[in-house]
Amino acid sequence: RISLEIMTLQPRCEDVETAEGVALTVTGVAQVKIMTEKELLAVACEQFLGKNVQDVKNVVLQTLEGHLRSILGTLTVEQIYQDRDQFAKLVREVAAPDVGRMGIEILSFTIKDVYDKVDYLSSLGKTQTAAVRRDADVGVAEAERDAGIREAECKKEMLDVKFMADTQIADSKRAFELQKAAFTEEVNIKTAEAQLAYELQSAREQQKIRQEEVEIEVVQRKKQIDVEEKEIIRKEKELMATVKQPAEAEAYRIQQIAEGEKVKQILLAQAEAEKIRKIGEAEAFVIEAIGMAEAEGMKLKAEALQSYGEAAQLALVLDALPEIAAKVAAPLSRVDEIVVLSGESSSVTSELNRLLAEIPPSVRAITGVDLTKV
Repeated sequence: RISLEIMTLQPRCEDVETAEGVALTVTGVAQVKIMTEKELLAVACEQFLGKNVQDVKNVVLQTLEGHLRSILGTLTVEQIYQDRDQFAKLVREVAAPDVGRMGIEILSFTIKDVYDKVDYLSSLGKTQTAAVRRDADVGVAEAERDAGIREAECKKEMLDVKFMADTQIADSKRAFELQKAAFTEEVNIKTAEAQLAYELQSAREQQKIRQEEVEIEVVQRKKQIDVEEKEIIRKEKELMATVKQPAEAEAYRIQQIAEGEKVKQILLAQAEAEKIRKIGEAEAFVIEAIGMAEAEGMKLKAEALQSYGEAAQLALVLDALPEIAAKVAAPLSRVDEIVVLSGESSSVTSELNRLLAEIPPSVRAITGVDLTKV
């Protein structure tokens, strides 16, 4: 097998001396491929059949580098640096027959980079740059001089033309302003007359419109008054139906209820008064009856006591003594214990005797009966 693909090579020659003895390093880029014509393909197969693509690249690369190196030695730095296309074309033309005999075709070859280690190229560029700047400065100065002269001449011509033009413009402007003032005066007069006529007519129209508006307002006001009167009548009827009549009915109902309540209260008061009078009469009758009964009882008791004499009175007093003694002894019933402090052993007996001796005067003071005479 043999590859027919396009191969990219980068031949490089380092520190190769030119015809001037300056060491340069040059790098190129080449596109090559095996030619497909029958005879040339047979040559390529004879040379590279069974080899891989890298082996083919190495053979072609060494051939290109050899021719590049030999051509560099015949050229000057200026030729190589300033005309790279011509340099690449020369390398391609010299190397093409050799690689062609191996069945290889050079599709393209260009110089990628050229540089040196002694700054020769930069110095060459500076010299050329300085010369170019010098020539440019001279050219600029001469151009500015010629331009200044031409500019002055043009300016003078321009000023002459401008003066003439300004004069004509001023004359035309003055005539224009005069004509414009005349037109403006005429226009103002006509405008004032038209404005006055317009205002008079507008005033007349406004007066007519105002009269019609007043008439319309009068008609509208009359209609509004009619509507309001009808609305008042409607509201009065509505008020009669919804407020006044129900209110009168409610007032009549309340009046009847109030009168009924009044009659009821009067009847209740009369009944209560009659009740109180009847109760008073009954209580008075009862009191009178009780009084009469008590009086009758007292009368009978007095008559009985009078008829019985002192013996009966004494019997009543004696019957009442236990009750009197119970009343007197009632406070003592609430005493749990009585302690009598005395230095004599017969003090208790003497105290009891004294209490018994005070009973007859007490009974006599209360009832008038002298128990000492019984």
